[in-house]
Amino acid sequence: MKKLIVLFFLSVFILHAFPQDTRVPSIYNFIVTSLDGKDYSFKQLIGKKVMIVNTASKCGFTPQYEQLESLYKEYGGDKFVIIGFPANNFLSQEPGTNAQIREFCDAKFGVTFPMMSKISVKGSDMHPLYKWLTDKKLNGVLDSEVKWNFQKYLIDEKGALVSVIPPKVSPRSEEIIQWLKN
Repeated sequence: MKKLIVLFFLSVFILHAFPQDTRVPSIYNFIVTSLDGKDYSFKQLIGKKVMIVNTASKCGFTPQYEQLESLYKEYGGDKFVIIGFPANNFLSQEPGTNAQIREFCDAKFGVTFPMMSKISVKGSDMHPLYKWLTDKKLNGVLDSEVKWNFQKYLIDEKGALVSVIPPKVSPRSEEIIQWLKN
């Protein structure tokens, strides 16, 4: 009986001392595909601040590519990365193929930050990464809805969702700059 009681208290201690993470999956478990068709593992982002943004080439916010590139050139590198996800969810504003999107980003804006292959950011075919970004049960922080192209998700160095920035807010807004500096 003493052994049973000791085992019970030991198991209770272990469960409380080492709680299970109920967020499934972690941002670092995602592997996505780049515009060039290569695997891109989020594990390489451990320790970096990350901005995830859904992009489109025929949107009123498309000039934000220039601001994103400027932000990436100034702050990107060992501590910060921007990852673009082209999506055609809003008024067919990203109709191109991955190759056409790459050509557009290179020619029009000289984009050097990582661009991934075109995905869906809402609806029944929503990409699993965006399910994680928008569902509090998965990300552990907040529920959100992708409202339009160029919505920005800020992820801290530990992989936690920090904030959702509306599409109309500039990538070089004071809020984002302060987040990067802190």
